[in-house]
Amino acid sequence: MKLNELLKHVEVLNALGDTEIEITGVNIDSRRIEAGHLFVAIPGTQTDGHKFIPKAIEQGAVAVLCEYFPNRREPGVTYIAVDSTEDCVGEVATQFYGDPSRQLKLVGVTGTNGKTTIATLLYNMFRKFGHKCGLLSTVCNYIEDEAIAADHTTPDPIELNRLLAQMVEAGCEYAFMECSSHAIAQKRIGGLKFAGGIFTNLTRDHLDYHGTFENYRDAKKAFFDGLDKDAFAIINADDKNGAVMVQNCKAQIKTYSTRSMADFKAKIIECHFEGMYLEINGKEVGVQFIGKFNVSNLLAVYGTAVMLGKQPEDILLILSTLKSVSGRLEPIRSPEGYTAIVDYAHTPDALQNVLNAIHEVLDGKGFVITVCGAGGDRDKGKRPLMAQEAVKQSDRVIITSDNPRSEDPEDIINDMLEGLDAKQMRKVVSIVDRREAIRTACMMAQKGDVVLIAGKGHEDYQEIQGVKHHFDDREVVREIFGS
Repeated sequence: MKLNELLKHVEVLNALGDTEIEITGVNIDSRRIEAGHLFVAIPGTQTDGHKFIPKAIEQGAVAVLCEYFPNRREPGVTYIAVDSTEDCVGEVATQFYGDPSRQLKLVGVTGTNGKTTIATLLYNMFRKFGHKCGLLSTVCNYIEDEAIAADHTTPDPIELNRLLAQMVEAGCEYAFMECSSHAIAQKRIGGLKFAGGIFTNLTRDHLDYHGTFENYRDAKKAFFDGLDKDAFAIINADDKNGAVMVQNCKAQIKTYSTRSMADFKAKIIECHFEGMYLEINGKEVGVQFIGKFNVSNLLAVYGTAVMLGKQPEDILLILSTLKSVSGRLEPIRSPEGYTAIVDYAHTPDALQNVLNAIHEVLDGKGFVITVCGAGGDRDKGKRPLMAQEAVKQSDRVIITSDNPRSEDPEDIINDMLEGLDAKQMRKVVSIVDRREAIRTACMMAQKGDVVLIAGKGHEDYQEIQGVKHHFDDREVVREIFGS
């Protein structure tokens, strides 16, 4: 594709060189540049992409999209200046890959908790309806049955459009994707056409990046501001931020709720560790999930399927067959008669939701032993809050390592313990080694108890000093049970 065609939706401030040249690829990473590529220099949060223009040209870039021209310009290379490369890269990627999001129905899911579950369940549901589908999620990306490893909740705009183009080529009719606050703020979804958007909930998270809760909220809101009038927006009416999300939204707005009047409404009839009986919009259905927060997730799935034209009876039939996402309230039964539950809960609100769900089923008939930690190099303010939530609803708590990253795990644990008073500390022990913490919790448990292992869920690694070591909570539990 010619460079000037790639730039047809971009406001160019200045151009030096031939804009009729053929472009064979687009990239923001100079290490991935090949001969004939366009390099987009983005001023990132860690380093400025303009520093890598010489490297990109050395790798074979024939054109550079930048915010300012380098002092030294190479002959035969075209330089294009724009006001913001971050704003433009999505449009350029969309153009290069043939505008794939307009060739299928793309639904985005945003919010603090529930994104992975909702996106994955929609993917599984619509495949059961007989459609070819794609999925972009924290756990894994899928093009039909083909799994593609996910490094970020939402890929960069070029990778994202490449994946969407592959979905189109594979014949996919639908794609479901998580839209993280980072991705929205960094314009990774710029240029995409969404058939619909879902808002789950909003609680404290990623303040290390956004600075304030208001900035975090506004990043989520920007997704709904960008929806077209022919799209739909489904919001959780049980979260006060739901109304804020759609204040300036042009799309058709629908609501879901477990507590108040809404377009899509549900209540729990019965609850067990094996699942629940629900009433959704006046019809009963059995599902293989537990917890009120999962009722909200299932309502979002139900409402989205309705908005995409499926019949309620057919939706409920498939809903009853769906299973929980890997590492989300995943139960593992012990030979001794207690249950270990592995869950990704890594925010105070998510931990509260999971513990609520466990107590709904236990109904006071067993102890809860919680193993949890907090990630390094992330929002320190939520660390004491995590410990407080764990202590409130647990009989015993073991504070341990999560992904310490570049921090000392003992410092993270001490930050968590600072949120507890002397009385609460009587319930708590700290064990830095996560494997030993899980083993200790299992040794404490008796028949009828629940051991909650929170924070990592589907993750199969621990990141320590920049190195990812294999570590899977589920594997550790099964090894303990086997021994």
